[in-house]
Amino acid sequence: MSRKLTIKKGLDIRIAGGLGDAAAVDAPQSSTYGIIPDDFLGFVPKPSVKEGDKVKVGDPLLYDKRDSELKLVSPVEGTVTAIVRGERRKIMCVTVTPDGDVSKSAKAEFDTKVSDADSARRLLKNSGLWAMMRQRPYDIVPNPDAQPRDIFVTAIDSAPLAADPVNYYNDIKALEAGVALLALTTKGKIYVGRRDGSKLPDIKGAEMVDIDGPHPAGNAGVLIANIAPVNKGETVWTLDIATLWRMGRLMLTGTVDTTTYVALTGSEVADPKVYKAVIGATIASLTDGKLRPADHHQRIISGNVLTGITVAADGYLRYPYRQITVIPEGDDVDEFMGWASISPSKMSESRTFPGKFLKRLFRPDARLKGGRRAFIMSGEYDRYMPMDIMAEYLLKAIIGRDIEKMEKLGIYEVAPEDFALGEFADTSKIEAQKIVREGLDFLRKEVE
Repeated sequence: MSRKLTIKKGLDIRIAGGLGDAAAVDAPQSSTYGIIPDDFLGFVPKPSVKEGDKVKVGDPLLYDKRDSELKLVSPVEGTVTAIVRGERRKIMCVTVTPDGDVSKSAKAEFDTKVSDADSARRLLKNSGLWAMMRQRPYDIVPNPDAQPRDIFVTAIDSAPLAADPVNYYNDIKALEAGVALLALTTKGKIYVGRRDGSKLPDIKGAEMVDIDGPHPAGNAGVLIANIAPVNKGETVWTLDIATLWRMGRLMLTGTVDTTTYVALTGSEVADPKVYKAVIGATIASLTDGKLRPADHHQRIISGNVLTGITVAADGYLRYPYRQITVIPEGDDVDEFMGWASISPSKMSESRTFPGKFLKRLFRPDARLKGGRRAFIMSGEYDRYMPMDIMAEYLLKAIIGRDIEKMEKLGIYEVAPEDFALGEFADTSKIEAQKIVREGLDFLRKEVE
């Protein structure tokens, strides 16, 4: 069963450095692998291991302080090298050095004989796959006690320069096994959003949604808002097709598959490709020798240019482990008239810039290209958010910490990524994603 969804609002940003070939090549093995608890909002980490411990793929590295069954697991077989702590002994990262070839890593085995919601939840939590899902409201790792009304799976990545995940996670048997496992956890429906015309076939047990339109068509929030919006008191879960595939692989093999396909993209990449790697690989293992020679600074982003996290060359691939983008930093650019220049090489959606009308690929850098100013209520967010949300009013309610207005304006439906495209086009240069994240954290603290 499928339905059609056409998205008209949005924008596909024209950036150089896109993939020319969908074929994946093996990435060099990483010297170490790192799991970063901050990637899993709502997860309160406590260590399950000590430095020097031996672990297999799927063995726990961290568990949630509030639920000892909820874990983050090792992506490789090896030795726990470090438990890195920050201020107030906060756990920043757990690193594992592999023992030999990671493709031959020994794997922990799980009991996949599940028959009800409790056993399905236990399997997902112990295998580390629960932490790869998110819940609305709050855009956090799902509360173990919450009952999801519905579950939404995205089989589209419409973000700038992203690879099509269907090219790599298309094992229909694994996907159907994943849906069957998830079906035990909810009395509602499981929706799978795929690109209209996608080669992904219908998945047994799921309701397929064929989506047509520009970014953010691939966002879970867009799928939810246009199919079955979240109301106060309701909870839904979201995940991507890679996580669904891993769930199915778990059911079929009894082990956790930590393989990931990473698109190395951006104007600073010499030959953009998709690399077959392992969760938590070092950035250097994926970028060394693959960037253009440059006499300027480069920004490496784990993720896409709209929602990704800036990382150092000696850092680790961050959740959701599917893209690295490299662009110029721009901190050494001396441009005539600065951000006000109307050079045709400048990317802009404003009609005051020639770049708006040029059908070409741009090479933007990481500069803000603007300054602090008042919040201009211009309606710009409405042009880029295909959701029934008054975005600018919601942002002002969050800034004012007005809980009643936040609820009325739909904060339970949104995640920071839903505001990323509007933030890009925003004349006011408001840090919308940061504001939304702070608002969700504040609301969770006050309401729950």
